[in-house]
Amino acid sequence: MRGFLRGFIYAWRGLIYCLSRERNMRVHMTCAVYMYTYLLVYDFFEVSRTQFAVLFLANAMVFMGELFNTAVEALADLMEDKYSRYCAVAKDVGAGAVLTAAAFAVAVGIAILGQGEAFRQLFLYYRENPAMIAVLAVSFVLSGVFMFWPSKNKKNKKDGS
Repeated sequence: MRGFLRGFIYAWRGLIYCLSRERNMRVHMTCAVYMYTYLLVYDFFEVSRTQFAVLFLANAMVFMGELFNTAVEALADLMEDKYSRYCAVAKDVGAGAVLTAAAFAVAVGIAILGQGEAFRQLFLYYRENPAMIAVLAVSFVLSGVFMFWPSKNKKNKKDGS
């Protein structure tokens, strides 16, 4: 049982590693937080349980893709001390997988959340509650800092750190 529980610790450590070192993972996470906040806190969008499940799956695909890509990059870096065409291909293919998942997630989001009336209600809400525009602006600044703050240093092969 101890080994089973330890597996969860390792999994969380992997998630935290990816979030702390991969800017794109932070971008994906931030977009998901905004989307789910608007879906769960406000009632502008009409989304069925099935549509919610599809949104969850699309987000999970992006997160999983980013996690797998980070793992591939780490292994490729470990395997080669100098440039290798094969490691470059592995990294490029991993990045392509993330791009494919992200494009799918955007398409799913547009298909499900492309509700003109919901966006009109959202606009009216912010027009009637100008203080919420300030809250949104502050959240954008904080999100920008989270997404684009320099990542923890990755291993640099040239200096051995």
